[in-house]
Amino acid sequence: MIRFGSANLTKYHKAVRDKIPEIIKKDGYTCNVETLSDEKFLVEIEKKLSEEVAEYQNDSKPEELADILEVIYRIAKLRGISKEELEKIRVKKAEERGGFEKNLFLIDTDKSE
Repeated sequence: MIRFGSANLTKYHKAVRDKIPEIIKKDGYTCNVETLSDEKFLVEIEKKLSEEVAEYQNDSKPEELADILEVIYRIAKLRGISKEELEKIRVKKAEERGGFEKNLFLIDTDKSE
């Protein structure tokens, strides 16, 4: 948040969910939004992913994980990947390299000569 001039003006410059402008107006505020092209929005939604991950790391609530998924699904769609295709890729990778079920933590490696 950046505040300029008016004590009530808060600048965000970030991707938001579709209903956020309605919620802001319902709360008695005005807001300015811009509809970006898919190309420009992809840049912004990818920034949003970092924001959502940080929020989850600060507050490990299921709602924060759901936010991460929502952002991931939108990024995938903008990149031409369906949820189903993304899931197939995830499953294939898990089959080839494993998942994270065993809680493994790599300490180091050494190459024998």
